Amino acid sequence: MITNAQKMFYRARGYFNGTLNGEPFRLDPYHSKFWKKASSGLWEPETFEVLDRYLSPDCDYIDVGAWAGATVLYASRRARHVWCFEPDPVAYRFLNWNLELNNIRNVTAFGVALWNSTGILRMSSLGGEPGDSMTSVLAANENGTDVVSLAWEQFSEKVDLSDVSLVKMDVEGAEFSLVPALQPWLKVQKPAFYLSTHVPFLNESEKSAATQSLADSLAFYKNCTLDGVDHDVSEALLSKRVSEQFPSILFEP
Repeated sequence: MITNAQKMFYRARGYFNGTLNGEPFRLDPYHSKFWKKASSGLWEPETFEVLDRYLSPDCDYIDVGAWAGATVLYASRRARHVWCFEPDPVAYRFLNWNLELNNIRNVTAFGVALWNSTGILRMSSLGGEPGDSMTSVLAANENGTDVVSLAWEQFSEKVDLSDVSLVKMDVEGAEFSLVPALQPWLKVQKPAFYLSTHVPFLNESEKSAATQSLADSLAFYKNCTLDGVDHDVSEALLSKRVSEQFPSILFEP
């Protein structure tokens, strides 16, 4: 538990000393409660296992939905280069702060929404607080924020992605529109793909068609792991677990 006095101390100092899967980092003081949980090893140990498994100094990494940078910071010490996207302007500010605190120079961070077209999107937080890691196009309303979107096709044409070994996507429900846009590239490149699913955020009338479309887009992957168990892609994505909860699924070439 972090007391108010501790929070004030971290903020006055300008950083929180923490670790991510054993790696020491200086971390922004405004998320000290989260960083303490991550430092204790209680935050998504399976995600760090995936990063360790697929990242190496001769490979690149794409992180879509970077938030304040927990996975990006750790990946920066495993991969040659990291390309990451975080459209929430509050979260993006903390992401850049954390990169600067650690003098990280092999990360290119975009404050835009990776999308199926270039333009303007309205986004709001499903949790109610800007920057709380739950900003989504599914929650767009009059109190939302307009953000720039960048078409995957435009990004992938301008950047050499031939050595990407892993793509992580955690976009609070936007995966149903975004994955089909990445599908042609994923099918050719065949990186490992670590997808956080958000089916419960959809209306009941949308769930079946949306998850089936997602399964069709990813059917070329022959290996799929959900909760540490191998599954058929359709079996995993159309499961009760995915329909009712928010698991992450690893698709392997």
